[in-house]
Amino acid sequence: SGEHVVKAPMAGLIIHVDVAEGNRVSAGQRLLVLEAMKMENDILADKDGVIKEVHVKKGDNVELGQALVTIV
Repeated sequence: SGEHVVKAPMAGLIIHVDVAEGNRVSAGQRLLVLEAMKMENDILADKDGVIKEVHVKKGDNVELGQALVTIV
């Protein structure tokens, strides 16, 4: 299955990061929270796996399509 990169579905501000490198995650699990237009959006894992890399931290501004988390 290989690596999978979870990307930002919209531009916004990272207000919470729930995972760290090495964490095991399940599909549907919240990875982080992205605030956009005053709304909080849960960013979820779309596959089971292990977090290889967290590309963002709380307080980061991200652009549409930016890499957030890599799952292997």
